[in-house]
Amino acid sequence: ANGASFFFFICLYMHTGRGIYYGSFLYLHAWSVGVVILLLVMATAFLGYVLPWGQMSFWGA
Repeated sequence: ANGASFFFFICLYMHTGRGIYYGSFLYLHAWSVGVVILLLVMATAFLGYVLPWGQMSFWGA
């Protein structure tokens, strides 16, 4: 991990917090799409950084 991934997730959490603060969760369709995207991003990060297979990670680094 580096500073860019940390900053990216901070931006995601701030964006989610803004939605909670302004009540955007009342728009269920848009909120559900956002939750699915957040879970996909977190799953990709988990597979790429936490579960490397052998010496090759998900990104081939």
